[in-house]
Amino acid sequence: MAGRIYSIDSMRIIAMAFIVSIHTDLLRGVGEYGTPINFVIDSSARFAVPFFFVTAGYFFALKTTRRDPIAYFAERAVSIASLYAFGLVLTVPVFLAGSVVREGADRREIPGLIARRTAEFVSPIDLLYYGNSVSEILWFLPALIFSLGLICLISKANMTELLLPIAFGFHGIGLLGASYTMFVDIPFEVRDALFFGFFYSSLGYYIYSADWQPDADRSTLYLGATVLFGALHIAERYVLGYALTGETITQSVYTASYTIATVLVTISLFAFLLSRPNLGKSTPLPSWGNYAVGIYIAHPSVLFVLERAGEALTEMGYEIENTLLWHLVLTPGTFFGALLVYIAVRKLRAIEKGKARLSNVKPVRDRYSK
Repeated sequence: MAGRIYSIDSMRIIAMAFIVSIHTDLLRGVGEYGTPINFVIDSSARFAVPFFFVTAGYFFALKTTRRDPIAYFAERAVSIASLYAFGLVLTVPVFLAGSVVREGADRREIPGLIARRTAEFVSPIDLLYYGNSVSEILWFLPALIFSLGLICLISKANMTELLLPIAFGFHGIGLLGASYTMFVDIPFEVRDALFFGFFYSSLGYYIYSADWQPDADRSTLYLGATVLFGALHIAERYVLGYALTGETITQSVYTASYTIATVLVTISLFAFLLSRPNLGKSTPLPSWGNYAVGIYIAHPSVLFVLERAGEALTEMGYEIENTLLWHLVLTPGTFFGALLVYIAVRKLRAIEKGKARLSNVKPVRDRYSK
Protein backbone atom coordinates (compact mmCIF):
# COMPACT_ATOMS: atom_id res chain seq x y z
CA MET A 1 0.00 0.00 0.00
CA ALA A 2 1.42 3.33 -1.06
CA GLY A 3 1.02 6.51 0.90
CA ARG A 4 0.09 7.22 4.46
CA ILE A 5 -2.38 4.93 6.23
CA TYR A 6 -4.43 7.46 8.18
CA SER A 7 -6.59 4.79 9.78
CA ILE A 8 -3.60 3.18 11.50
CA ASP A 9 -2.26 6.57 12.60
CA SER A 10 -5.68 7.36 14.07
CA MET A 11 -5.94 4.03 15.85
CA ARG A 12 -2.58 4.61 17.58
CA ILE A 13 -3.96 7.31 19.86
CA ILE A 14 -7.21 5.40 20.44
CA ALA A 15 -5.26 2.26 21.38
CA MET A 16 -3.08 4.33 23.71
CA ALA A 17 -6.18 5.61 25.51
CA PHE A 18 -7.30 2.02 26.01
CA ILE A 19 -3.86 1.09 27.41
CA VAL A 20 -4.11 3.90 29.94
CA SER A 21 -7.58 2.69 30.94
CA ILE A 22 -6.13 -0.77 31.65
CA HIS A 23 -3.40 0.63 33.87
CA THR A 24 -5.74 2.96 35.78
CA ASP A 25 -8.24 0.12 36.43
CA LEU A 26 -11.07 2.33 35.25
CA LEU A 27 -14.16 2.00 37.51
CA ARG A 28 -12.82 -1.02 39.41
CA GLY A 29 -14.39 -1.12 42.87
CA VAL A 30 -16.86 1.68 42.17
CA GLY A 31 -20.26 0.69 43.53
CA GLU A 32 -22.02 -2.53 42.65
CA TYR A 33 -21.37 -2.47 38.93
CA GLY A 34 -17.97 -0.82 38.73
CA THR A 35 -15.91 -4.00 38.72
CA PRO A 36 -18.03 -5.78 36.05
CA ILE A 37 -17.82 -2.66 33.87
CA ASN A 38 -14.07 -2.60 34.47
CA PHE A 39 -13.87 -6.21 33.30
CA VAL A 40 -15.64 -5.32 30.04
CA ILE A 41 -13.44 -2.25 29.48
CA ASP A 42 -10.28 -4.19 30.32
CA SER A 43 -11.23 -7.08 28.03
CA SER A 44 -12.16 -4.72 25.20
CA ALA A 45 -8.86 -2.87 25.57
CA ARG A 46 -6.65 -5.95 25.24
CA PHE A 47 -6.34 -5.49 21.48
CA ALA A 48 -4.18 -2.40 22.00
CA VAL A 49 -0.72 -3.84 22.71
CA PRO A 50 -1.08 -6.56 20.02
CA PHE A 51 -2.13 -3.80 17.62
CA PHE A 52 1.11 -1.91 18.26
CA PHE A 53 3.18 -5.06 17.71
CA VAL A 54 1.33 -5.88 14.47
CA THR A 55 1.78 -2.30 13.26
CA ALA A 56 5.50 -2.41 14.03
CA GLY A 57 5.91 -5.68 12.14
CA TYR A 58 3.90 -4.40 9.19
CA PHE A 59 5.98 -1.28 8.78
CA PHE A 60 9.21 -3.19 9.40
CA ALA A 61 8.35 -5.34 6.36
CA LEU A 62 7.43 -2.24 4.36
CA LYS A 63 10.68 -0.44 5.21
CA THR A 64 12.91 -3.44 4.47
CA THR A 65 11.44 -4.22 1.05
CA ARG A 66 14.29 -2.41 -0.72
CA ARG A 67 16.93 -2.15 1.99
CA ASP A 68 19.06 -4.38 4.17
CA PRO A 69 16.88 -5.58 7.08
CA ILE A 70 19.86 -5.75 9.46
CA ALA A 71 20.80 -2.12 8.82
CA TYR A 72 17.21 -0.99 9.31
CA PHE A 73 16.80 -3.14 12.40
CA ALA A 74 19.92 -1.61 13.92
CA GLU A 75 18.48 1.84 13.28
CA ARG A 76 15.12 0.92 14.80
CA ALA A 77 16.70 -0.83 17.79
CA VAL A 78 18.74 2.26 18.67
CA SER A 79 15.64 4.44 18.41
CA ILE A 80 13.46 2.14 20.52
CA ALA A 81 16.21 1.61 23.09
CA SER A 82 16.66 5.37 23.45
CA LEU A 83 12.94 5.77 24.13
CA TYR A 84 13.07 2.97 26.68
CA ALA A 85 16.05 4.63 28.38
CA PHE A 86 14.18 7.93 28.44
CA GLY A 87 11.15 6.23 29.95
CA LEU A 88 13.41 4.90 32.69
CA VAL A 89 14.91 8.37 33.24
CA LEU A 90 11.39 9.72 33.77
CA THR A 91 10.21 6.86 35.94
CA VAL A 92 13.11 5.95 38.23
CA PRO A 93 13.34 9.27 40.15
CA VAL A 94 9.58 9.33 40.70
CA PHE A 95 9.51 5.73 41.93
CA LEU A 96 12.51 6.30 44.22
CA ALA A 97 10.94 9.42 45.70
CA GLY A 98 7.71 7.51 46.20
CA SER A 99 9.54 4.74 48.05
CA VAL A 100 11.16 7.28 50.38
CA VAL A 101 7.83 8.93 51.15
CA ARG A 102 5.87 5.69 51.49
CA GLU A 103 8.35 4.08 53.89
CA GLY A 104 8.73 7.26 55.91
CA ALA A 105 12.52 7.08 55.79
CA ASP A 106 14.38 9.70 57.80
CA ARG A 107 17.33 11.62 56.39
CA ARG A 108 19.89 9.02 57.47
CA GLU A 109 17.97 6.09 55.97
CA ILE A 110 17.36 7.66 52.57
CA PRO A 111 20.74 6.74 50.94
CA GLY A 112 20.41 3.09 51.97
CA LEU A 113 16.81 2.88 50.78
CA ILE A 114 17.67 4.43 47.43
CA ALA A 115 20.62 2.04 47.05
CA ARG A 116 18.39 -0.99 47.69
CA ARG A 117 15.71 0.16 45.28
CA THR A 118 18.27 1.01 42.61
CA ALA A 119 19.81 -2.45 42.95
CA GLU A 120 16.37 -3.93 42.29
CA PHE A 121 15.97 -1.73 39.23
CA VAL A 122 19.19 -2.89 37.54
CA SER A 123 18.55 -6.64 37.50
CA PRO A 124 20.06 -7.38 34.04
CA ILE A 125 17.47 -9.77 32.61
CA ASP A 126 14.52 -7.81 34.02
CA LEU A 127 15.96 -4.49 32.86
CA LEU A 128 17.23 -5.46 29.41
CA TYR A 129 14.91 -8.27 28.33
CA TYR A 130 11.66 -8.38 30.29
CA GLY A 131 11.55 -4.60 30.75
CA ASN A 132 9.79 -4.84 34.11
CA SER A 133 12.58 -4.07 36.59
CA VAL A 134 11.33 -0.51 37.16
CA SER A 135 7.77 -0.51 35.83
CA GLU A 136 5.95 -3.44 34.26
CA ILE A 137 4.26 -0.97 31.94
CA LEU A 138 7.47 -0.36 29.98
CA TRP A 139 7.91 -4.00 28.96
CA PHE A 140 6.65 -3.35 25.42
CA LEU A 141 9.79 -1.51 24.25
CA PRO A 142 12.47 -4.15 24.94
CA ALA A 143 9.99 -6.80 23.76
CA LEU A 144 9.63 -4.93 20.47
CA ILE A 145 13.40 -4.77 19.96
CA PHE A 146 13.83 -8.51 20.47
CA SER A 147 10.73 -9.31 18.39
CA LEU A 148 11.98 -7.34 15.39
CA GLY A 149 15.44 -8.83 15.92
CA LEU A 150 14.04 -12.36 15.63
CA ILE A 151 12.14 -11.39 12.48
CA CYS A 152 15.32 -9.89 11.06
CA LEU A 153 17.35 -13.05 11.72
CA ILE A 154 14.77 -15.33 10.15
CA SER A 155 14.45 -12.99 7.17
CA LYS A 156 18.22 -12.95 6.60
CA ALA A 157 18.24 -16.75 6.81
CA ASN A 158 15.70 -16.85 3.95
CA MET A 159 13.22 -18.69 6.14
CA THR A 160 10.36 -16.19 6.02
CA GLU A 161 7.91 -18.91 5.00
CA LEU A 162 8.51 -20.45 8.45
CA LEU A 163 8.30 -17.16 10.34
CA LEU A 164 4.62 -17.24 11.26
CA PRO A 165 4.48 -20.97 12.15
CA ILE A 166 7.54 -20.62 14.41
CA ALA A 167 6.15 -17.49 16.06
CA PHE A 168 2.72 -19.08 16.53
CA GLY A 169 4.32 -22.11 18.17
CA PHE A 170 6.00 -19.95 20.77
CA HIS A 171 2.84 -17.90 21.25
CA GLY A 172 0.86 -21.07 21.91
CA ILE A 173 3.19 -21.80 24.81
CA GLY A 174 2.74 -18.22 25.97
CA LEU A 175 -1.03 -18.55 25.95
CA LEU A 176 -0.86 -21.72 28.00
CA GLY A 177 1.32 -19.95 30.54
CA ALA A 178 -0.84 -16.84 30.69
CA SER A 179 -4.49 -17.76 30.27
CA TYR A 180 -4.86 -21.53 30.10
CA THR A 181 -2.95 -22.49 33.21
CA MET A 182 -5.58 -25.11 34.06
CA PHE A 183 -4.07 -27.32 31.33
CA VAL A 184 -0.35 -26.95 32.00
CA ASP A 185 1.98 -25.11 34.36
CA ILE A 186 4.56 -23.04 32.49
CA PRO A 187 7.32 -22.28 35.04
CA PHE A 188 8.67 -19.10 33.46
CA GLU A 189 7.61 -15.61 32.41
CA VAL A 190 5.73 -15.57 29.09
CA ARG A 191 4.79 -11.91 28.66
CA ASP A 192 7.91 -11.11 26.67
CA ALA A 193 9.30 -10.93 23.17
CA LEU A 194 9.62 -14.66 22.43
CA PHE A 195 6.21 -15.83 23.59
CA PHE A 196 4.14 -12.75 22.82
CA GLY A 197 5.64 -9.85 20.88
CA PHE A 198 7.35 -12.08 18.31
CA PHE A 199 4.05 -13.58 17.17
CA TYR A 200 2.13 -10.34 16.75
CA SER A 201 5.08 -8.58 15.09
CA SER A 202 5.47 -11.56 12.75
CA LEU A 203 1.76 -11.35 11.97
CA GLY A 204 2.15 -7.74 10.85
CA TYR A 205 5.29 -8.63 8.89
CA TYR A 206 3.43 -11.48 7.16
CA ILE A 207 0.42 -9.33 6.28
CA TYR A 208 2.62 -6.89 4.37
CA SER A 209 4.96 -9.50 2.87
CA ALA A 210 2.02 -11.53 1.56
CA ASP A 211 0.81 -8.36 -0.18
CA TRP A 212 -2.62 -8.78 1.37
CA GLN A 213 -4.71 -5.71 0.71
CA PRO A 214 -8.16 -6.04 2.29
CA ASP A 215 -10.84 -4.85 -0.12
CA ALA A 216 -12.64 -1.62 0.75
CA ASP A 217 -15.91 -3.27 -0.30
CA ARG A 218 -15.47 -5.70 2.59
CA SER A 219 -14.67 -3.10 5.24
CA THR A 220 -18.12 -3.52 6.82
CA LEU A 221 -17.50 -7.26 7.02
CA TYR A 222 -14.13 -6.68 8.74
CA LEU A 223 -15.70 -4.24 11.17
CA GLY A 224 -18.49 -6.67 11.96
CA ALA A 225 -15.93 -9.42 12.52
CA THR A 226 -14.04 -7.14 14.89
CA VAL A 227 -17.17 -6.53 16.95
CA LEU A 228 -18.09 -10.22 16.91
CA PHE A 229 -14.62 -11.37 17.93
CA GLY A 230 -14.52 -8.62 20.54
CA ALA A 231 -17.66 -10.07 22.12
CA LEU A 232 -16.13 -13.54 21.89
CA HIS A 233 -13.02 -12.22 23.58
CA ILE A 234 -15.05 -10.89 26.52
CA ALA A 235 -16.94 -14.17 26.78
CA GLU A 236 -13.74 -16.23 26.63
CA ARG A 237 -12.11 -14.19 29.39
CA TYR A 238 -15.30 -14.50 31.48
CA VAL A 239 -15.23 -18.29 31.14
CA LEU A 240 -11.54 -18.48 31.99
CA GLY A 241 -11.67 -16.03 34.86
CA TYR A 242 -15.02 -16.83 36.45
CA ALA A 243 -17.01 -19.76 35.05
CA LEU A 244 -14.09 -22.19 35.41
CA THR A 245 -12.87 -20.85 38.74
CA GLY A 246 -16.08 -20.26 40.67
CA GLU A 247 -15.14 -16.64 41.30
CA THR A 248 -17.76 -13.89 40.99
CA ILE A 249 -17.26 -10.93 38.70
CA THR A 250 -18.42 -8.44 41.33
CA GLN A 251 -15.82 -9.53 43.88
CA SER A 252 -12.65 -10.35 41.94
CA VAL A 253 -10.83 -9.20 38.83
CA TYR A 254 -9.53 -11.52 36.12
CA THR A 255 -6.07 -10.27 35.21
CA ALA A 256 -4.74 -12.61 32.49
CA SER A 257 -4.02 -10.42 29.51
CA TYR A 258 -4.43 -12.32 26.25
CA THR A 259 -6.33 -15.29 24.86
CA ILE A 260 -6.99 -17.01 21.54
CA ALA A 261 -9.75 -14.52 20.73
CA THR A 262 -7.27 -11.67 21.11
CA VAL A 263 -5.63 -12.88 17.90
CA LEU A 264 -8.94 -12.85 16.03
CA VAL A 265 -9.84 -9.35 17.24
CA THR A 266 -6.43 -8.00 16.26
CA ILE A 267 -6.43 -9.52 12.76
CA SER A 268 -9.96 -8.36 11.94
CA LEU A 269 -9.29 -4.86 13.28
CA PHE A 270 -6.07 -4.52 11.31
CA ALA A 271 -7.81 -5.77 8.19
CA PHE A 272 -10.53 -3.16 8.68
CA LEU A 273 -7.95 -0.38 9.07
CA LEU A 274 -6.12 -1.48 5.91
CA SER A 275 -9.41 -1.61 4.00
CA ARG A 276 -10.15 2.00 4.97
CA PRO A 277 -6.72 3.71 4.76
CA ASN A 278 -8.19 7.23 4.69
CA LEU A 279 -10.39 6.72 7.74
CA GLY A 280 -9.79 9.60 10.15
CA LYS A 281 -7.95 11.70 7.56
CA SER A 282 -10.25 14.68 8.07
CA THR A 283 -9.90 14.53 11.86
CA PRO A 284 -7.06 15.42 14.25
CA LEU A 285 -6.60 11.74 15.17
CA PRO A 286 -3.76 10.93 12.73
CA SER A 287 -1.71 13.83 14.10
CA TRP A 288 -2.54 12.80 17.66
CA GLY A 289 -1.25 9.35 16.78
CA ASN A 290 2.25 10.83 16.73
CA TYR A 291 1.95 11.40 20.48
CA ALA A 292 1.08 7.79 21.34
CA VAL A 293 4.62 6.63 22.05
CA GLY A 294 5.31 9.71 24.17
CA ILE A 295 2.20 9.15 26.26
CA TYR A 296 3.25 5.54 26.68
CA ILE A 297 6.72 6.29 28.07
CA ALA A 298 5.51 9.19 30.27
CA HIS A 299 2.33 7.74 31.76
CA PRO A 300 3.89 5.31 34.30
CA SER A 301 5.41 8.19 36.28
CA VAL A 302 2.28 10.36 35.95
CA LEU A 303 0.05 7.48 37.06
CA PHE A 304 2.35 6.75 40.01
CA VAL A 305 2.14 10.36 41.22
CA LEU A 306 -1.65 10.45 40.90
CA GLU A 307 -2.08 7.12 42.68
CA ARG A 308 0.14 8.25 45.56
CA ALA A 309 -1.91 11.43 45.76
CA GLY A 310 -5.06 9.31 46.02
CA GLU A 311 -3.50 7.24 48.79
CA ALA A 312 -2.47 10.38 50.66
CA LEU A 313 -5.99 11.79 50.48
CA THR A 314 -7.41 8.49 51.73
CA GLU A 315 -5.01 8.52 54.70
CA MET A 316 -6.21 12.05 55.46
CA GLY A 317 -9.77 10.75 55.73
CA TYR A 318 -11.00 11.47 52.20
CA GLU A 319 -12.12 8.07 50.91
CA ILE A 320 -11.88 8.87 47.21
CA GLU A 321 -10.17 5.89 45.60
CA ASN A 322 -13.38 3.92 45.04
CA THR A 323 -15.50 6.88 44.02
CA LEU A 324 -16.77 7.59 40.52
CA LEU A 325 -15.29 11.10 40.59
CA TRP A 326 -11.80 9.81 41.34
CA HIS A 327 -11.89 7.35 38.45
CA LEU A 328 -13.21 10.00 36.10
CA VAL A 329 -10.22 12.12 37.11
CA LEU A 330 -7.51 9.43 37.26
CA THR A 331 -7.79 8.03 33.73
CA PRO A 332 -7.95 11.31 31.74
CA GLY A 333 -5.53 12.88 34.25
CA THR A 334 -2.99 10.16 33.49
CA PHE A 335 -3.54 10.38 29.73
CA PHE A 336 -3.38 14.15 29.39
CA GLY A 337 -0.76 14.52 32.11
CA ALA A 338 1.52 12.18 30.16
CA LEU A 339 0.71 14.10 26.99
CA LEU A 340 1.77 17.37 28.61
CA VAL A 341 5.00 15.80 29.87
CA TYR A 342 5.76 14.52 26.38
CA ILE A 343 5.01 17.89 24.78
CA ALA A 344 7.38 19.53 27.28
CA VAL A 345 10.05 16.95 26.45
CA ARG A 346 9.67 17.68 22.76
CA LYS A 347 9.92 21.40 23.41
CA LEU A 348 13.23 20.71 25.11
CA ARG A 349 14.24 18.64 22.07
CA ALA A 350 14.97 15.69 24.33
CA ILE A 351 13.01 13.58 21.84
CA GLU A 352 13.32 14.26 18.12
CA LYS A 353 12.20 12.14 15.18
CA GLY A 354 11.23 9.23 17.38
CA LYS A 355 14.55 9.08 19.22
CA ALA A 356 15.52 10.32 22.67
CA ARG A 357 18.40 12.82 22.64
CA LEU A 358 19.19 13.73 26.23
CA SER A 359 22.25 15.68 25.11
CA ASN A 360 19.91 18.27 23.58
CA VAL A 361 18.38 19.24 26.91
CA LYS A 362 21.31 21.19 28.30
CA PRO A 363 21.79 23.62 25.37
CA VAL A 364 18.09 24.44 25.38
CA ARG A 365 18.09 24.97 29.15
CA ASP A 366 21.11 27.23 28.85
CA ARG A 367 19.48 29.24 26.10
CA TYR A 368 16.35 29.90 28.15
CA SER A 369 18.34 30.74 31.26
CA LYS A 370 20.20 33.59 29.59
